[in-house]
Amino acid sequence: MTKKAKNKEFSFEEGLEKLEAIVEEMESGELNLDDLIKRYEAGSKLLVHCDEKLSEAEAKIEILSNQDAGNPEFENFDPDE
Repeated sequence: MTKKAKNKEFSFEEGLEKLEAIVEEMESGELNLDDLIKRYEAGSKLLVHCDEKLSEAEAKIEILSNQDAGNPEFENFDPDE
């Protein structure tokens, strides 16, 4: 199994939880430079994964909104509204 396929196996929430754990580790001040770089790389990959999951969710919401409206009109999803 590839790393990319392995990353797809967990949810947005799980990815966010892993990312938060990495940030806490990095902020602890107990890691050496090599470990910090490894955590940064892992965190960057998790960030991309979480962003992909959010984009997928936004696209699904957009499709569902258009189906429910009966009058398909594309609107950008704004999580702050």
